[in-house]
Amino acid sequence: VTDGNQQIMLFASNGLAVRFNEGDVRPMGRTARGVRGIRLAEDAIVISLIMPQIEGRILTASENGYGKQSRNEDYPVRGRGGKGVIAIQMSARNGALIGAVQVFDGDEVILISDQGTLVRTRTSEVSVLGRNTQGVTLIKVQEGEKLVQVARVAETMEEDSEEVAEQSMQQSTESSPEADTDEALTTTDAPEKE
Repeated sequence: VTDGNQQIMLFASNGLAVRFNEGDVRPMGRTARGVRGIRLAEDAIVISLIMPQIEGRILTASENGYGKQSRNEDYPVRGRGGKGVIAIQMSARNGALIGAVQVFDGDEVILISDQGTLVRTRTSEVSVLGRNTQGVTLIKVQEGEKLVQVARVAETMEEDSEEVAEQSMQQSTESSPEADTDEALTTTDAPEKE
């Protein structure tokens, strides 16, 4: 969901990304074929769409468990339809790019492999590197195992759930039978006035 004035970033499985103004894509009907966002190399697919925000960073992850963070401003704004710029260097070590997510200070990410391995890590533990680098180890995968998904866990989501838990604890304390009994005792202890 967007207001029509955002910038858009598209990431492809070959490690390239394009950034363009949303206004470059004209409005059209639901059944229209659309316009080209990124020119894909053979066998490459689009794996992520991000609307960059000022304080955000891009965390990229490859199928062999390597990745990094890079600053949003490292990605130049160009017209849509180009091949894009390097988001992470692809190599035999890295394998294909499988995910790109925008993260902020205090966030965590969950990494999931095709064999069911799940690792949760703080983004502060992932190096911030330039675009044209291979990255560092995010998760150690076994032989034949591949990373298939990366997802952001926002700090605000955790704060919200903690706040809800605190509120429900307060409500249960306030409405507990013991509290009602104490209240009843204090009111009945007072002498009645006629």
